[in-house]
Amino acid sequence: MALEQIRVTTEWHPANGGVKGMFLLGDAIERMESLLGEWEGKIKLIYMDPPFMTGDRFFMRVRVGEEQWRRGKGDYALESFSDKLSREEYLAMMRRVLDLSRRLLSDDGMIFVHLDYRAHPHVRLLMDEIFGEDNLLNEIVWVYQSGGRSIHHFSRKHDVILFYRKTEAYDFNIDAVKAPREKPRSSHMRRHVDPDGRIYRSIRSNGRVYTYYDDDPVAPTDVWQDLAHLQQKDPERTGYDVQKPLSLLDRIVKCASRPGDWVLDPFAGSGTTLEAAKLNGRNFIGIDRSPLTLNIVRRRLKGADYRILTCDSLNNKPASVCNAEIQTGVGFYHVFLENFEAEIPNPPEGVQPLDIVDNWSVGYLRPEGYRVMAEFARSRREGALQTELAVPAYAGELALCIGDITGGSHFFALPR
Repeated sequence: MALEQIRVTTEWHPANGGVKGMFLLGDAIERMESLLGEWEGKIKLIYMDPPFMTGDRFFMRVRVGEEQWRRGKGDYALESFSDKLSREEYLAMMRRVLDLSRRLLSDDGMIFVHLDYRAHPHVRLLMDEIFGEDNLLNEIVWVYQSGGRSIHHFSRKHDVILFYRKTEAYDFNIDAVKAPREKPRSSHMRRHVDPDGRIYRSIRSNGRVYTYYDDDPVAPTDVWQDLAHLQQKDPERTGYDVQKPLSLLDRIVKCASRPGDWVLDPFAGSGTTLEAAKLNGRNFIGIDRSPLTLNIVRRRLKGADYRILTCDSLNNKPASVCNAEIQTGVGFYHVFLENFEAEIPNPPEGVQPLDIVDNWSVGYLRPEGYRVMAEFARSRREGALQTELAVPAYAGELALCIGDITGGSHFFALPR
C-alpha cells in the first residue's frame, strides 16, 4: 500500500540504560545558542574539528546498494561541507563558536580545538583572548604519515590540537590514557630482572638510583606519534572527508571527562567524537549542518539512548513515495518495505529504487516525537537491504522513517 508522507523534526532512539545524547542538525552557532538555556555551565568536554580556511569543498563518498557496501567502497560523491569563508568571516565565526563554548563548559571543563598550519596561529590568539593565556595547557602535535610527499617544501605531516581549560579547577585524568611503553628505556641504563621476572632499568644520578620497569604504563607527551591516520581502506572509514580516527578521540574523551559527563562536538561531521563518548560511557551532544551526518549517526550510535533534532529547511525532503505492507502477529506488527522513490541529484547509473535506502526504521508517534522501535542500517556485514522489521504492538500511531543516501529523512504514517 502507498503511505502518506508526514513531517517529523524529532527522532528518538531509546535504549535500556547506557549513555544518553542528542544530535542537532543545523548551523553550529545557532544550535549552540539554543543550548545555552539548559546547558550553560554543564558540558565537561568540547572537542571540535572546524574548517581550516583551506578554500576547498569537501565530499563524502556514499555507498549505494548491496555491491558497494559489500566491497566497502562508495562511488557516489556528495558535498559534505564547503570551506570557502574569507579570513574575516572565518575568524568571526570561530570567535562566536569559542565564546559559546566557554559559556557551555563547566568550571572543571576543557576544550580541544583541532587545526592545521593555516588556522592554528589565528585561532590560538582568539583562544588566548577568550579563555586566557594562562589557561592554555598544551599545543598537541598529532603526527601522521598518510598522504603524498612534496618536492617544493617539507611535507606537512602534522596537525595541532589546542588544549585549554576553563578554570584552574579543571579535571584532567592523565592516568586514564597511560599505555605500555613502545620501546623500553635503554640509553645509559643497566638492565635488571627482579625476583618476579619483571625487567627494569636503573641509572645512578646525584647519588640516587632511579629505576624504570619496562612494563610500567607511561603517559603521552604533547607529541602524538602513536595514533595512526586512517588509511584509504580502513574499515573504520565512513566515506566522510577529513574523518579523524577513533583512537584519537578515545584518548581525548578519556583524559578530559569521566563516565556520565557530557561531551559536545559542534562540528560532528563523521560522528567520531560521539562514538568515542558512547563507547566510554559519556553522554554526548553533536551538531552538524550536513544531512549526510544523519546516516552516519544512526549507524555509529546504535545502542545509545539519543535523539535527533532536525528542521524542515534542512531535512524532511518532500515528494517521496513509499510502499509498505503491515501484518499483525502475536503481540507484534511486521512491516515489509516494498518500494521507495525519491529524487536525488545525479543518481548513479542503473540504481534501483531500494538502492537509495541507506537506513530505515519503524516506530510510534509520541508527543516528544518519533520513537524508534526497530531499525536497520546497511553495513559491510549487512550490505543487503533488510526489508522486514517487527515492532511490539502498542497503542498509538505507527510511523516509518527512511534515510536516503543523500541524508534526507522521509517519514510516513503506517495505517493499522
